Amino acid sequence: MSTYQQMIFVNLAVDDVAASRAFFTALGYPINEQFSTDDTASVVISDTIVVMLLAKKRYADFTTKDIADSVSTSEVLLCLSAESRDKVDELVGRALAAGGTEPREAQDHGQMYGRAFDDLDGHTFEVMWMDPAVVQG
Repeated sequence: MSTYQQMIFVNLAVDDVAASRAFFTALGYPINEQFSTDDTASVVISDTIVVMLLAKKRYADFTTKDIADSVSTSEVLLCLSAESRDKVDELVGRALAAGGTEPREAQDHGQMYGRAFDDLDGHTFEVMWMDPAVVQG
């Protein structure tokens, strides 16, 4: 079995890189300055997950398609795991304090608990905890 850890780089178009950088920093995520510029910010979610915040003009360099209006349309729901119910509430609380919004009520299914926040540009991040006993079967 390979020990290679595949990574995911989620690229998001944003209106204001500096404001989005401040938002994700307020959530507790560091910025990798090596891969950040005035029109990009590399947000380190974990060792294998990076969110690249790209000014719309820079984002357009990577696609010939129209850039979705993330406030009025949904192309993707990004789901982040959390180690506990309290950590779900903590992260969503930080997002709301930093200017994000909560697009729906919490979903509590006993062994699974989740909430969501929209960032400053309307990208939806779900935050979910699942009872480890359920995950292990």
